[in-house]
Amino acid sequence: MTERFRELIGETAEEAAVFLGRFKTLQMATASATGEPEASYAPFVRAGDNAFFICVSDLSRHTGHLAANGRASILLIEDESEAAQLFARRRLVFECAAEQVERGTARWNAVMDLFERKFGEVIGLIRPLADFRMFALVPRRGVFVKGFGQAYRIAGSTLDALREVNDG
Repeated sequence: MTERFRELIGETAEEAAVFLGRFKTLQMATASATGEPEASYAPFVRAGDNAFFICVSDLSRHTGHLAANGRASILLIEDESEAAQLFARRRLVFECAAEQVERGTARWNAVMDLFERKFGEVIGLIRPLADFRMFALVPRRGVFVKGFGQAYRIAGSTLDALREVNDG
């Protein structure tokens, strides 16, 4: 939900909220049990908390990584075609805990309903497939980068603390 960002600080918080609201997918970094990195992506929805919910197949390596170590980093980054400067693309980056949401629970069903509203008919095909698991990627801390010299740390249990990175 973008409302969390509106509670932060003024214009920058509003910009982060609007930026986040533009995305349907996130870039994700995970690591195997031996530390081998994996870059991937997944469509996501957000519910009444700060979590990014993803529904991913056991056929994907990142699913096993999430289940094994419970961590991920996510990236939401400005499209290259829209960036004024490729070295300073706007982006949100979050370090996350990955928590599996058990199939068939009230939470799982409610989030799958959100997926269906956002992504349409394809969810009707995915929903019954046993190899798909749902994870809540719960941000612990993050950074919003607006451009050169404009980076803001996002922290706090409800991600309600925004502070310039170079503020000493």
